Amino acid sequence: MPSIFSNIVSGDMPAFKVAENETHLAFLDAFPLVYGHVLVIPKKETDYIFDIASDEYLELFKFAQIVAKAMHKVIVCKRIGIAVVGLEVPHAHIHLVPLNNISDINFERPKLKFSDEKMCEIAQKIRAVI
Repeated sequence: MPSIFSNIVSGDMPAFKVAENETHLAFLDAFPLVYGHVLVIPKKETDYIFDIASDEYLELFKFAQIVAKAMHKVIVCKRIGIAVVGLEVPHAHIHLVPLNNISDINFERPKLKFSDEKMCEIAQKIRAVI
């Protein structure tokens, strides 16, 4: 059974995409920790990030770096933090989280919800500088 992320890749589920190439996709987290929280995934479904072939793993992180640099240009934050948790969805993914303090990347904190209009605005800001 395909993961929710595979359904986003196939177009069966909507997402607020910020970047995409042949093998990777970056989109806004539907339940963000902070404004601008992005998920970066390989399009090829693999449950555990360390099961990805080494060359594909490196390409995933290169793609994440491009997205993180764009995020840092348009989102007011000190840094873009990175986390790989892998417990929420059985599809390898990287969290890119704008940080102003360490608690911004605490996954136990309540998740935020933004309007579709605000999500479109955030995604467009990031896309514009990639």
